Amino acid sequence: MNSTYHRVLWRQVWGLAALLAAILFSWIAYGFYQPVILTKLGFGEIAQSLGIVQGFLGAAIEPLAGAMSDRLMRRVGSRLPAIAVGITLAGLLFVAIGLLLHGNIPLELRWIVPVLMTFWVISMIIFRGPAIALLRQFAPTAALPAANSILTLVFGLVGAVSPIFSRVIELLGSGNTFLLGAVMLTVGAILLWSADPELNLSIFTDIENSTRLSTPKFNRCFYIFGIGLGTGTLVNILLKICPQRVHESWLGFASEYITAGILFVCAIAAIPLERRVKQWGLNRSMVISSTSIVAVILMGLSFNFPAISILTILFGGIAMSILFVAQIPWCLGRLSDRQAGLSTGLYLGGMATATAFLEIIIQFKLGSR
Repeated sequence: MNSTYHRVLWRQVWGLAALLAAILFSWIAYGFYQPVILTKLGFGEIAQSLGIVQGFLGAAIEPLAGAMSDRLMRRVGSRLPAIAVGITLAGLLFVAIGLLLHGNIPLELRWIVPVLMTFWVISMIIFRGPAIALLRQFAPTAALPAANSILTLVFGLVGAVSPIFSRVIELLGSGNTFLLGAVMLTVGAILLWSADPELNLSIFTDIENSTRLSTPKFNRCFYIFGIGLGTGTLVNILLKICPQRVHESWLGFASEYITAGILFVCAIAAIPLERRVKQWGLNRSMVISSTSIVAVILMGLSFNFPAISILTILFGGIAMSILFVAQIPWCLGRLSDRQAGLSTGLYLGGMATATAFLEIIIQFKLGSR
């Protein structure tokens, strides 16, 4: 076991984690200011529907971006060109939006802002999946959950501090925040590049063809997308719907802090639970975590008193931690090792579709009131 872990390129994993942190902070900043900016510019109706459109864009573009990174991998031996293009575009668009917001935008040119925001989302999608697919190059199959537990730790911690970060960027203002987002993406890219994320050829020698399912490729792709859709639905309900219910039992305790609590538990549980995921196996871990999240959702939505609220935060965070540690290694094992980008893109595309559908439901419920 120790020899397997020694083969993990830990410096590269932490470099990828740094880029992931920059991506998450950028999404937090974007999500905070998107409705504010569009409403201020007179695009209030677009602000309500743009998130839905962008979710479906993710569903379509994530697999395509992943497949393109696989082709680059086969041709030039690296996914870094696709990642570099996406980061460069996202950074430049962040700067452009930030500079526009610093000035007085003429009335006839205000439509440029939502267009640039949509292109920013597309540029982020271009490199997000390929960047996560780099994990396949940094760890042998048996150690993928251990490597992914680092990404889960970073994801949970960044998500947990998002309420504080939101207060900071509110003080900075929209223009400065978008410029800060460009700087953070650049720093994240520099940290990844400084870790020298080259292909570890020895890792690929332990990937057996037995990791591929015997069903036709289309069925495998649809299966990965469907699992991403299902888990994305559960995670969205756990992080967006349940906190509202828990908030009702703790008057004055904002729902965003309930979400932060779940993510904090997810983060601190990730590394200890990695060995449990390895013991159970990826398939069983996915089933256990998904079933547990369903149970937590039912518990959180059915009861309305503080004790159940605390259990919702604790068990929800633990269940989500198991899911997040297992999900990327699981989807990487569904297709061949040379299709890591496609498999990751399909899974993330399913999760993006779930987010879009949930947003439609929320908007429908708000509109019916």
